[in-house]
Amino acid sequence: MLWSLAKIILFVLIVSALTLSAGYLMEASGGIQVAFGGMEFNLGALQSVIAGILLIIAVWVLLKLLGLLVAVLRFINGDETAVTRYFSRNRERKGFKALSDGMLALASGEGREAMNKAHQADKYLNRPELTNLISAQAAEMMGDKKTAEKVYKELLKDKRTRFVGVRGLMKQRLSEGNNEVALKLAETAFALKPKHEETQDVLLRLQSEKHDWKGARKTLATKLKTGALPRDVHKRRDAVLALSEAKDLIAEETSIEAREEAIEANRLSPDLIPAACMAARGYIEKGKKRNAVRVLKKAWEVQPHPDLAAVFAEIEPDETPQQRLKRFGTLLGKNADDVESKQLLAELNIAAEDFPAARRALGGLAQDMPNTRTLTLMAAIERGEGAEDAVVRGWLARAVTAPRGESWICDNCNHIHNEWVPICEHCKGFDTLTWRQPPAQMLSTTGLNAEMLPLIVGTPDAPAENAVVPVNEPTAEANTIEEAEVIETEEEQKETSK
Repeated sequence: MLWSLAKIILFVLIVSALTLSAGYLMEASGGIQVAFGGMEFNLGALQSVIAGILLIIAVWVLLKLLGLLVAVLRFINGDETAVTRYFSRNRERKGFKALSDGMLALASGEGREAMNKAHQADKYLNRPELTNLISAQAAEMMGDKKTAEKVYKELLKDKRTRFVGVRGLMKQRLSEGNNEVALKLAETAFALKPKHEETQDVLLRLQSEKHDWKGARKTLATKLKTGALPRDVHKRRDAVLALSEAKDLIAEETSIEAREEAIEANRLSPDLIPAACMAARGYIEKGKKRNAVRVLKKAWEVQPHPDLAAVFAEIEPDETPQQRLKRFGTLLGKNADDVESKQLLAELNIAAEDFPAARRALGGLAQDMPNTRTLTLMAAIERGEGAEDAVVRGWLARAVTAPRGESWICDNCNHIHNEWVPICEHCKGFDTLTWRQPPAQMLSTTGLNAEMLPLIVGTPDAPAENAVVPVNEPTAEANTIEEAEVIETEEEQKETSK
C-alpha cells in the first residue's frame, strides 16, 4: 500500500517537473537556427530540446538498423544463428547479469534473493543447466528440501548436469541418514566421474560401513590410480580392508579364506597389530610356528602390544613359566626399552616366581607411569615377596582408581575403543585408531581389565603349572581388586560417620 502511494507521488512529481520545465523553455528567448539546402529553420528553446531528443533517438535507431543489417549479411554468408543472436543479445545480457547477481547472493547467504535471481536468469537465458544449480543451493539454504530435490531431479535429465544432480541427491540422503540410498547414488556418481575425490571418499566410507570390503578395496584402488592417495597410505588402508574382510569371514566360519586374507593384510602392512595377530594364529593352526614367530617379532619391533604377546604365548601353550620366560627373550629383545616390554617381562618373572627380577624389570613405571596394569603387577610382586596384606591392598586400591593406560584411541575424535575396529564407532573415521595414551583431559579410571594383561599371573602360593592362565579367564588379582573396592568404600563410610 505504501509502495503504491509512493509510486503515485513520484509519478506526479515527475510530470510536474516536466510541465514546469516546458513552461520555462517556452518563455525563454533564443533558440537554434538551422540552414540547409537554401532553407532556414528557426527553432525556439523548447523546440530545440525536443529536436535534440529526437536526434538522439534517431541515431540509436540507426545504429540498431546497422547491427541488424550486419546480422543479415552474416546470415547470408552462412551463419545460421546470426539473426537469432542479434535479437537475443539483450536478453542474454540481462540473463547473465541476473545469473551473476544470483551467485553473489548465494555466496552472501541470501537464499531468497538468489532464488529470485535464478528464476529471472532462467526467464531470459532458458539455460536450466546454469540456473538450476543456484536454485537448488538457494532452496537448501532456506531449508526447502523438497524444492531442492525437485531441482536436482531436473538436473538428471541432462547428461551435462547429471553428475551434479546425483551428487546433490546423495548429500540429501546422507543428511537424512538414509545410507542405503546414499550408497546407490554414490555408486552412480562414481561411475559418472571416477576421479571425483569427494565421491570416492563418500563411497569408500559407505562401503566400509556396510562391510562391503571387496567394493571398498576396488574404490581404494581407483583412488590410487587417479592420484588421490599416496601409495604408502593405500597399502596401509588396503591392509585394513583385507583384515576387516578376514574378520567377517571368520565370523562366517570360513577359516581357510580368513587365514589367507589375514596373511595378505599382514604382508601389506606388517605394523597392523590385528593383522599380525590373525596371521600368526593362522600359521599356528597350520603348524607353521616359525612363520608365526617371524610375523609377531616383526610387528613387535614396530609397536609392542599385549595382543602380540598373547598370541606369542599361544605358540607353545604347554610350556612351563621358566621355559616361557626364556622363549620370550627373543621377542623382548626387539624393543627392550619400550614400556610394554618392561611390563611383559615383569609379568613373566612373576609367573616364574622370580619376584626380585620382576621388580627390576618393572623399574619405576609404577611411580612414573601408574596405571591399572603396572599397579596390579606391583601388588603381585609385593604379595610374592611376602609383604603385609595392607601393602598389597594399598597397591590394588590405587589400581582401582588408576588410568587404564594405553588404549585404541581415534586420532580424529579421541574416542576410546575396547578393541581395534576399522571404523571409529563415534566419528565414523576410517583407519583412525592408534594404540596410545589417552589425552590428559580424557584420563579415566577403570577396574582391572583382563585383556590388559596378556599373561596374567596367579597368586604366589598357586601351583607352578597354573601360574600362567588364559587371558579371558578370571584371576585372583581381579577378585582381590573387587575386594579392595569394597574395603575402600567401607573405610570412606567410616570416616564420613566419624
